[in-house]
Amino acid sequence: MKVAKNVVVSIAYQVRTEDGVLVDEAPSNQPLQYLQGHNNLVIGLENALEGKSVGDKFEVRVKPEEGYGEYNENMVQRVPKDVFVGVDELTVGMRFIADTDMGPLPVVITEVGDNDVVVDGNHMLAGQELHFTVEVVDTREATLEEIAHGHLHQEGGCCSGHDHDSDEAGHSCCGGHHHHYDHDHHHEGCCSGHHHDHEDDHHHGGSCGCKH
Repeated sequence: MKVAKNVVVSIAYQVRTEDGVLVDEAPSNQPLQYLQGHNNLVIGLENALEGKSVGDKFEVRVKPEEGYGEYNENMVQRVPKDVFVGVDELTVGMRFIADTDMGPLPVVITEVGDNDVVVDGNHMLAGQELHFTVEVVDTREATLEEIAHGHLHQEGGCCSGHDHDSDEAGHSCCGGHHHHYDHDHHHEGCCSGHHHDHEDDHHHGGSCGCKH
């Protein structure tokens, strides 16, 4: 069975940045499974997989516009520390989920000042060309439930992709009327999205609403 819309595909892969740094991988004995044709991968990789068969091996370079978009300065904001209620100490590298008018958005703290912090809502691979080495391990027909939902419940890992809507003009990472931050322990795999980045949201509070 060839890779086509509504086919469940298992792939082994490695993905590297344009500098050759390995950022994620799945071996053939633990492949990534996803539903083709429902934007579960970054579009450049999903397009490259279309029509492939089990056993096919290939490499593809995915430009930012078909990956995580260009780096968007509008996604970087300075916000007061007091919106992070329930967090004892704010440090560079801490990740949160910001509740924005555009929906939940993962952000990372990039700078900590005396009274405020800088948060960045760009995906960690925004603006980068990605180099994938891929093998199609298996294919099968999707169930009606999987097709109706548009994804597999166990989907996750490096290549799933709805979290890269970072190129929307004016999309502010803390924007709108909500300033709600939940502490996030996502591993944020290289191509991941749907907000099930490895299905381990350990939210520890940290919101201006706020829940623990």
